[in-house]
Amino acid sequence: MALIVKSSSLHGAGVYTTAPVRKGTRVLEYTGPRLKKEDSDGLYADSEVTYLFTMDDPNVVIDGFGMAAFVNHSCNPNCESDQFGDEIWIVALRDIEADEELTYDYCLWDGEPGDEAPCYCGAKNCRGTMYSEEEVARQKKALRQKAARAKSGKRKNKGGKKRAA
Repeated sequence: MALIVKSSSLHGAGVYTTAPVRKGTRVLEYTGPRLKKEDSDGLYADSEVTYLFTMDDPNVVIDGFGMAAFVNHSCNPNCESDQFGDEIWIVALRDIEADEELTYDYCLWDGEPGDEAPCYCGAKNCRGTMYSEEEVARQKKALRQKAARAKSGKRKNKGGKKRAA
């Protein structure tokens, strides 16, 4: 199967197939050095782009390079990522036509509440973010709790008394 990286309407560069791909085909392996999670924290702190991919074991992260790192996110993807042993593969969810861009749902999950990971896929079911639905709910809950604590702290400070820091 022939794949190419070229300009994408979704984001920067994307991966395209030059031949039809059948549903269930392992299209591309996500390769790169395996790192301990703690070694990857902050690795790309000064960069808007990262290629870190968490394995089934959340303590192992792939610092991706190669063609699979250019597969873009979509909320209506034609592929998914799946782990087979200690390998991560991009797998076709449906039959894919020649010259079609390969995409999968990144389902980001470890953001700080309020951090943005905007999605520009334009799909009818677009979430507007690359975070998973579960992560969006977790972040919203954390922000509500933070706001409630702040509001509660303001109430306790009425009457001119300062709170201890």
